[in-house]
Amino acid sequence: MKRVLITGMSGTGKTAVIHELAARGHEARDLDTPEWSEWVDADPADTLTPGEGKDWVWRDDRVRALLTAPRDRTLFVSGTCETMGRFLPLIDMVILLSAPVPTLLERLAARGLDGYGHTEEERRKVVELVGMIEPLLRQSADHEIDTRRPVAATVDEILRLT
Repeated sequence: MKRVLITGMSGTGKTAVIHELAARGHEARDLDTPEWSEWVDADPADTLTPGEGKDWVWRDDRVRALLTAPRDRTLFVSGTCETMGRFLPLIDMVILLSAPVPTLLERLAARGLDGYGHTEEERRKVVELVGMIEPLLRQSADHEIDTRRPVAATVDEILRLT
């Protein structure tokens, strides 16, 4: 069965989409959680943001095992990390979620105090990364979905594409 990666910048709705897929009974995992990801010292040869001290990366062994396990239905995974390119050969379809920067900033500002993007500095970094990283994500994507509509409509489109 298919393995579908749902990726995008912070605030595009990856977590909301993966939760909606799971609520509808699909096999869905949010890779941007401590179960699947961790902070590591940045490797200058592997980072897209030179000078950063730490990178949020998927736990190679866990994610590789998840993506290579036999399954009888489509697996949806969501996330974005510095090293995700290593896993693209194991992915059948990449769907990029996107939204205009003002929409992303509004969503990030609404997050709780412990959510990424809540501080002004984090939101400034997101704006910088949208210009630098989103074009790279777009190059590897099979489809792009604008997430300015309700989550249910985004999930309906994902299911039509898969």
